[in-house]
Amino acid sequence: MTDHSLPFRDPQLPFARRTDDLLRRLTLDERIAMLHQFAPPVERLGLGAFRTGQEALHGVAWMGTATVFPQAVGLGATWNDELVRRIGEAVGNEVRAKRADDDRVGLNVWAPTVNLLRHPLWGRGEEGYAEDPALTSAIAVAYTRGLRGDDPRYWRTAPVLKHWLAHNNETDRDTASSSVRPRVLHEYDLRAFRDAVRAGAVAGVMPAYNLVNGRPNHVSPLLGQQLRRWTEQPLVVCSDAGAPSNLVDSEHYFDTHEEATAAALKAGVDSFTDHGQDSTVMTGRIRDALAKGLIDESDIDTAVRRLLALRFSLGEFDPGLDPYAGAADFDTAGHRALAQEAAEQAVVLLKNDGLLPLAPERGRTVAVVGLLADACKLDWYSGTLLHRSTPLDGLRERYGAQNVLFAEGADRVRLKCADGWLQVPETDEAADRARGAEGALDPALLAGRTDLPPLTCGERATELALVDWGGGVLTLRTAGGRYLSVADDGYVRASADEPGGWVVQETFRLEAVEGHDGGHRLLHVGTGGYVSVATDGVKVAVSGEKVSAALGAVFEVEVVERGEDAVARAAAAADTVVVVAGNDPHINGRETEDRTTLDLPPQQERLWRAAHAANPRTVLVLTSAYPYAVTEAAATLPALLWTAHGGQAAGTALARVLAGDVSPAGRLPQTWYASDTDLPDLLDYDIIGSRQTYLYFRGTPLYPFGHGLTYADFTYSAPSAVREEDLIRVSLTVTNTGAVDADEVAQLYARAVRPATDLPLRKLIGHRRVHLASGAGERVEFLVPVAELGHWDVAHGRWTVEPGTYELLAGASSTDIRAVATVVVDGEPSGPRPVLEHGIEAADYDEQRGTVIVDRSKTDGDAVSPAGEFGELLFTRCDFGDGVRAVTVSVAGQGSVVVTVDGMSADIAVPGGEGPYDLRTHDAELSVRGVHDVRVALRDGVRLAHLAFVPGKESS
Repeated sequence: MTDHSLPFRDPQLPFARRTDDLLRRLTLDERIAMLHQFAPPVERLGLGAFRTGQEALHGVAWMGTATVFPQAVGLGATWNDELVRRIGEAVGNEVRAKRADDDRVGLNVWAPTVNLLRHPLWGRGEEGYAEDPALTSAIAVAYTRGLRGDDPRYWRTAPVLKHWLAHNNETDRDTASSSVRPRVLHEYDLRAFRDAVRAGAVAGVMPAYNLVNGRPNHVSPLLGQQLRRWTEQPLVVCSDAGAPSNLVDSEHYFDTHEEATAAALKAGVDSFTDHGQDSTVMTGRIRDALAKGLIDESDIDTAVRRLLALRFSLGEFDPGLDPYAGAADFDTAGHRALAQEAAEQAVVLLKNDGLLPLAPERGRTVAVVGLLADACKLDWYSGTLLHRSTPLDGLRERYGAQNVLFAEGADRVRLKCADGWLQVPETDEAADRARGAEGALDPALLAGRTDLPPLTCGERATELALVDWGGGVLTLRTAGGRYLSVADDGYVRASADEPGGWVVQETFRLEAVEGHDGGHRLLHVGTGGYVSVATDGVKVAVSGEKVSAALGAVFEVEVVERGEDAVARAAAAADTVVVVAGNDPHINGRETEDRTTLDLPPQQERLWRAAHAANPRTVLVLTSAYPYAVTEAAATLPALLWTAHGGQAAGTALARVLAGDVSPAGRLPQTWYASDTDLPDLLDYDIIGSRQTYLYFRGTPLYPFGHGLTYADFTYSAPSAVREEDLIRVSLTVTNTGAVDADEVAQLYARAVRPATDLPLRKLIGHRRVHLASGAGERVEFLVPVAELGHWDVAHGRWTVEPGTYELLAGASSTDIRAVATVVVDGEPSGPRPVLEHGIEAADYDEQRGTVIVDRSKTDGDAVSPAGEFGELLFTRCDFGDGVRAVTVSVAGQGSVVVTVDGMSADIAVPGGEGPYDLRTHDAELSVRGVHDVRVALRDGVRLAHLAFVPGKESS
């Protein structure tokens, strides 16, 4: 029974008063216990257990079956905010519905991921929306609004944005530091988070594993200096799994876990996700930190207050008033239709020489071939499928099964060793069990099956489908569809329905054995053990110890049929060929693993080439979580499409697009580069200096950001731009001049005509997806804040819109501009850098070469250090007024600093101090006046924080 005599139970009171009342009633131990991800109940007050964190990136994940929508990057490719809002609403309702049946399902959802797709080799690119901050923000705002709901008081679910901040590498992800200059920070990385938070539908953020400018994200001062200043809402910061322990264990940033936990709590982390469901370790560290005076109770109360506010907003204490408490929408007809609509809108037509659309006709045959032709792939953050449609399913349904030919294109092989042929024992297996179908709070703990007999060797050979996913990483599958896999006991079984798991147990490598003509050892990638044959079965480990290469069996590989031969036969027998290529989201590019190349794997290259050689009417469909550099395919084939893994309705959607039932209108959410040579280093986060993304890339991409074709033609006309105080009203007419009804995505970009600094070549400031009947036109309008034309002015430490002329570019992609309007911004230019007033912060450079930004202290501030033995900084247009006579550098470490202005240099030796944070000042004579560029050379281990200049005349 609800007791309204306790103020926190009184629904008439504001949440803030109720939160304060409940906080006051909790004991210290009860408050500390709430700081772990799995907070226990407080039975004396009638509080239930509470869990932060429910994965919901593109559907409810990890908790069994759910509606599976396209991957997040596919949602980004729709460029459709309203569609994504409806998807967020559907996902939120399914979270609520599942929660009603399973209290393990949490209402604090860890989604969406708003990390920008800066680099196409990032393994987790599938989780983000776009390389552009404006598009990412718009899609994130839409998804979180759907998840949150529109009730002014109660939230459907409480979304947490991932992963704060500047996180685009899985390589050394918990120890690598992203060097992020202020312009990139303010114009790029913060932007994706800021707009979503300000929109009011975000409950918190999750810091990333990496460091930024030498400091772990879990102790980032930006949580307080930026994030929590964007809103009055009490945002909750949830740590990533295991990250609090990383502060000591892998990053070695603190000496003790008590120091690390205290620092994270003070920086703004409220909920600690560490040691799974065992809260005793983290709560023990908090108690020890309190006992040692590293924190006080107010630090604990601040975090608990935010967590309680979250719980109040989710209606936990007002079940009778919560409008979402009775949500039962799960796997509804509406959700299934929405999944198909999303999959259709995510398809991007890259090239079409007139082959498409391919309308079904009597007697017309289609061959669908390729390694993904009969696949409906899931990723780490997918739910378990209730419905499944592969490209083969979709084409058979749309064109008629009798008109569709199929060839997967896997190599069919048999493996033989000294003990005989590798064989899969026959079993009377029970019904299939999909991995994770029952749900798991931590699917990384799901174990492989041990209820099936292991492989053996003997006289009978089992034919296996061998697929090389690139880099020599193989999967082997039986004719019955079971992948060879390894369970905890080390035996090899045909037991997995798909590759998957935190450590994939279904991948192998063939390693040539010297002295054995055609002989190979088979390495199991997941364990690092070699396949060996014993009397009790085939195994890669014995008693927990992996089998060494010396003890591994030597296999001969007999190829029964090459995949390209089967593809060529099917292609030659059909009127048109659809080759479906791409990736498996658990292999060669995923969480914990970055890609190494943009190239399509060689086996899949051979398949499209074989298909095209047999039949020039060949369409290549790339179904993948990321871009490929398919330069030759783009030049050779008449039609190319791309779609992210499209969820449960992927095959139906693709077939409808190919048949012309739907005109494709997806747009690329990131640049498709032509070659690996176009890419900077994966760990280079300076998109300005290294010319990354469409914002700065000066080369010719294979396909540009925003690219996508349709089956119709559109014209853009009558552009206008009118300044209305702090807004610019931009309008233009988009007309469908084609023969079919279709969607068009009108994109609006801006650029300064004569920029005073290195601004983007163009940047997205608006987009609109519109549906137009053949012959119809629509006036499309954008309201653009004038501030969108600005940039972060490092010289003055503020956001600045420089006066001048700006072009507003409307078109169908970032390079396909079809209408231009101009607007003039009046005012005084910012002027040179006032170095006499504030000096120069070392990280506020205009250009750099060979440097990295590092932490000035463990709590706040930046410094700059050489990445190797030497680095250089450039500060342009520095105003020395009537003159200076000396320069003072604030620096730690050991080495030298050389400051050069107008041909005059000051060479300062830095002897070293008491460690990397022991900043000391050093002076040198430097006589200069007027406005000049400043160059600073850094050598060895110096860490430069600041430069100050002494005026040339003594003040009276």
